[in-house]
Amino acid sequence: MSKLVNPHGGGELKPLLLEGAALKAELERAKSLPKLKMSSRETGDLIMMGIGGFTPLTGFMTKADWQGVCDGMKMANGLFWPIPITLSTDDDSIKEGSDIALVDGETGEIMGTMKVSDKYTIDKAHECMMVYKTTDMEHPGVKMVMAQGNHNLAGPVKVLSVGDFKKEYGDQFMTPAETRAKFMKLGWSKVAAFQTRNPMHRSHEYLAKIAIETMDGVLVHSLLGALKPGDIPAEVRSEAIATLVNNYFAPNTVIQAGYPLDMRYAGPREALLHALFRQNYGCSHLIVGRDHAGVGEYYGPFDAQKIFDEIPKDALETKNMNIDWTFWCKKCGGMASQRTCPHTKDDRILLSGTKVRAMLSEGKDLPVEFSRPEVAKVLQKYYAGLSAEQNVKVEMKGHSAK
Repeated sequence: MSKLVNPHGGGELKPLLLEGAALKAELERAKSLPKLKMSSRETGDLIMMGIGGFTPLTGFMTKADWQGVCDGMKMANGLFWPIPITLSTDDDSIKEGSDIALVDGETGEIMGTMKVSDKYTIDKAHECMMVYKTTDMEHPGVKMVMAQGNHNLAGPVKVLSVGDFKKEYGDQFMTPAETRAKFMKLGWSKVAAFQTRNPMHRSHEYLAKIAIETMDGVLVHSLLGALKPGDIPAEVRSEAIATLVNNYFAPNTVIQAGYPLDMRYAGPREALLHALFRQNYGCSHLIVGRDHAGVGEYYGPFDAQKIFDEIPKDALETKNMNIDWTFWCKKCGGMASQRTCPHTKDDRILLSGTKVRAMLSEGKDLPVEFSRPEVAKVLQKYYAGLSAEQNVKVEMKGHSAK
């Protein structure tokens, strides 16, 4: 009998990915259907439905769902959901009742099929204000919503592919059924998810180790979908995390896996979505630190922690594990947080992601108080390759100008 948290909605996992003869038949049928190109975000959302990560969704949301999720974080049937999962188009030829094939807009691969039950328009600015708390076009999530098509399409889907994620990431690309099986094999029931879109530095390591002290283990769960410009690619991040885990964590306390979504940068609302689908992956807790899923100065540093106190207690089985701002303190002689360290900011080593990227791109060493040397080497190798590539481009540009 599993002691893991139940999938969201209280039932069983509902993966929508077809297999075997059913997959073959639907792929053949899809070839003759009108094709709708999806954005990277929409493709990731469809794959999450396919692998059961968005259990119990059966397709993209209706207008009633969209309205309820925007205004009260509830779908039309009352199910808690913090961010709309929608599909958009500018194609006026698609009508309610149509069958369509869903195509990855970047690769052209047929990813699924859909029976269109609802075609509707939305107030994009309203969605942005409710979900992102801003309509500023500099916000990457707002930019994403405002770039959507004029119409949203809703309806049940059949998922036919997970794209290249399995091929590119192998065993690291784990479905909720696979992480649950792994946890059960290890005898874990209390599992904390650590959300990351960056390599793990000393503060991240400290957060994970705090969780391990009270949990059976930690799932380091990396985003494999699209990021904003300047972020470090998933394959480099994965190598850096594996290097850290292999050198600095006790055996059988950490599992590294990845999931196929794009970042929305929705701060507090995205923290809730992170907890929701980690429940499907079998995690009892989500580590929520400073500025979780944030970007720029749009959210307060701990707004993503506070929002968990604003939702009904039975909304999610997966609970937040709040941890304060962490850093290396020279006077304490180690990692500490604002809750444990009595010293001043002058004693604390704090590096922003922007500053770290600048140091790496300039070939500088990262302070050992910020990054483990083995991890820094992985990142330096990547940035050295970038610099070499940029130099080649500059040289080629110079030749073409002559």
